[in-house]
Formats: sequence, C-alpha cells, structure tokens
Amino acid sequence: MADPKGFMTTRRETPGRRPVDVRIQDYHEVYTEFPHSRLEEQAGRCMDCGIPFCHQGCPLGNLIPEWNDLVWRHDWREAAERLHATNNFPEFTGRLCPAPCETACVLGINADPVTIKQVEVEIIDRAWAEGWVTPRPPAPAALTGRKVAVIGSGPSGLAAAQQLTRAGHTVTVYERAEAPGGLLRYGIPEFKMEKRHLDQRLDQMRAEGTTFICDLHAGLDMPGDELRAGYDAIVLAGGATVPRGLPVPGAGLPGVHQAMEYLPLSNRAVTAAAGGQVADPAISARGKHVIIIGGGDTGADCLGTAHRQGAASVTQLEILPRPPEHRPETQPWPTYPMTYRVSSAHEEGGERVYAVSTQEFVADPAGRVRALRLVEVESSGGRFLPIAGTERELPCELALLAMGFTGAQPEGLLAQLGVGFDARGNVARDRSFATSVPGVFVAGDMGRGQSLIVWAIAEGRSAAAAVDEYLAGETVLPAPILPTARPMS
Repeated sequence: MADPKGFMTTRRETPGRRPVDVRIQDYHEVYTEFPHSRLEEQAGRCMDCGIPFCHQGCPLGNLIPEWNDLVWRHDWREAAERLHATNNFPEFTGRLCPAPCETACVLGINADPVTIKQVEVEIIDRAWAEGWVTPRPPAPAALTGRKVAVIGSGPSGLAAAQQLTRAGHTVTVYERAEAPGGLLRYGIPEFKMEKRHLDQRLDQMRAEGTTFICDLHAGLDMPGDELRAGYDAIVLAGGATVPRGLPVPGAGLPGVHQAMEYLPLSNRAVTAAAGGQVADPAISARGKHVIIIGGGDTGADCLGTAHRQGAASVTQLEILPRPPEHRPETQPWPTYPMTYRVSSAHEEGGERVYAVSTQEFVADPAGRVRALRLVEVESSGGRFLPIAGTERELPCELALLAMGFTGAQPEGLLAQLGVGFDARGNVARDRSFATSVPGVFVAGDMGRGQSLIVWAIAEGRSAAAAVDEYLAGETVLPAPILPTARPMS
C-alpha cells in the first residue's frame, strides 16, 4: 500500500486551470502542470481499504491501488507498466473519463476521494516523455496470417485493433473521415485533449503493424460482401451515430444544428490552423446568441467551443432539475452520483437553466432562427409537465442539440451485412460480442449504446479476445467485461 497515514495527513489536491481570460483565447488544454512530488503525495492518500471498490467503478479493472503505491514509492516506470496492463490508452481516459473510479473510492465515503484520474494521466504523460512507451509488435513466429477488419477508429475500434495486432493478426482499421480517431479527433475539443496525444498513440500502433485506411466509408466505398470476402473476421466499432432529434416547430430552421455537426467543424478548423489563427468554421458562434440543449459533457464541449469562437452569449438548457451539490441518499456510495458539477467550460461563462423544455424555435424575417421559446416543467408520474404561465423567449441565433444518440446507423454497411438489432437500436450480440452474422463482431457504442470512454475501451479489449478465440480456437487476451455488464447502480 501507499503511505499508511497519507489519507489522514494529505488533503486532496488537483492541478489548477489557466486563467479564464487567457485560455479562452486559444484551444490548448486548460490545466497547468502539476509537480511530480505533489502527485506522489496524492498517490500516497490511497489507503489499505481491503476491498478496493475503485476496481468495480472502472470497467477496465484498472489496478489503481498498485500504481498509486508505485508512484508514492517513486517507481514511475513500473507504475506505467501496471497502468498499461489493463488500459491501452490511459492518456485518453485520464483526460476524458468522468472518473467513476473516484466516486467508488472507499476514502470517498467520508472524505475527498483519491485523485485517481490525475495520477493516471501524470503516469502516462511521464511515460511518454521518458520514452518508456514503445511499439510492441508481435514476434514473427506469432503471426497468424489471419486478417481482421475493424470498422471505426474511435476508442473501442482502436483498442480492439491494438489487441488483435499484438496477438499476431493482420489488422486493417477503416475510417470514413480523413484521419483516424473518431470522436477522439472530431468530437472532443482540443482544450480537453490536444490531438498530439492521439497522434503519438496512432504512430505506436502503425509501428506495431496496424494499418489505417481513411476517407473510406465502409458500406458505401467498400460493400459489406467485399469486406466479408477479404477478411477472416470483422469488428464493427462505428459508434452510436443516430442523433436524438427535437420534434418541435422550427427544429428544421437554418441555425439549428446537432452538436456533432458543430464540433467536428471546429476541430477541423483548429487542426488546419496548426497553432496559428483559427478561422471561423462553416458553423460558428461568433457574435451570436447561442443556446445549447442538453446538460451533459457534449453540451459542455459546445459551451467551451462557443466561448473560444466569441459568442455574444451562451445558455445551456436542461430538462431535469438542477442536481444537488452533494451525493443524494438515493445514489449511495459506491455508485456514480448525479451531482452538480462545474467543468472548465462552465467556469468560463454562460448560463445554465434547469427544469425547462423547448416549445418552439422562432424564425426571423429571413427565415433563420432568432429565438427559442421555452417553458418551465415539473416532473410528475415519470413525465415532464409544463407549468402554466412560465413560457418565455430567449434570443437564439445558433441552437446546438446535445441530447445524445439513439443507436447505430442501420442503413449502409449494417444492412448489407444483415446483422440483427436489439430493441434499443443497437447491433445485437451474444456473450462473445458476436453478431447474428458469423465472423462479425461488434464493440463499443454500436453494440452498447452511447456510453463512457472507459466502457468503449473495455469493450474493444473484450471483443478482441472474442475474435482471437474465434480465429485461433483459444486466446490469452484479457476480456475485462461481458456485453451485459453495466455500471454499478
């Protein structure tokens, strides 16, 4: 274990954020550097809790007490090895995961939990800086001659591809965008994760033998029967890409967009600028009154992006009431509680409005959206009922819908392959991540529905083990979860 008294003598501490007026002028990550000595003290807060519930909080099964102890003992290199034992991409999860491991931390029952997420990201960042992260290609004798196609290069597809490549299979990842990464590249803003972290991991994967083919839309540029004929197995990892709409009058007006129309354009503009002046993308918040519908992480990503583009005002709407500041009794430890959280984007400005529902988008004389009409609501019998007399209009020249996704895109490749679907619009699979079509497997949001990055990576690793067993008759690859696994509740 780490420092036996650390949880009593050291208070929780996390890195500071760059000043708001500075960071909204650029797209760099918002956090300041955290000295290694102070991080070692934070790792020392990990207690000998007997049953580390942080393991249950994380679907990857991360060996959290082990790498906390190693960091406290200054053995950072071995800590990086233990981190990689369960997680292919800790530099992604350490920046993007909401850390259900921390809400499951035993110390968190009556004190501030261990800063697990920060320890994780500092370990991997140091490992990259010190040159400890190197390609791990399979030995020539381990090559199987079997070919696997992975469709989609988000976190689940990348995890499956890396595991299968290391198992000796010849893996090709197909991505319909111009560069690999999926939502990691086009959905996550640079201020949450600079794309250099993604690119250095992709370079490692290429050096290990994984091939990436981009600008190719499987099912359109390459039919499903061609994929099946050319590969011994296929892993579907295309995500849940059907956005949830808002069926109200005016929803089709110019100026009303899905978040995943808006964010990729901004990310492409940032990439094209290469550190210089970022040009306004085709959908820009500059000088506009912006309303974001949806209070989750995607909504916060839109919020921070709109600040950097120079919005006149930004308002974020949520149909649910404002969450409590502290864990409610109905969501006891070690579950992940719905509490009021302030992200870096919320800290930068804007207004958050709770318990309201959109009634209508109102057009200006030119036919573009100029306002949003809403009403306050109350929950009754599982429904949100409008409160009479609370209707009002908000100025709105750009509306961004960040309400999540309803499932996988059924047309195109999935229809060509003939895979089955479950009642929730996800690709159906059995306990081995296999679809109804022999040799075709599914991982990540395409099979689970939209979820967290840690679940996507865990699914990719588990699906890779299933594919390896299908191809070779047995496998030594780890499978951290079953398709039926769910977060603690």
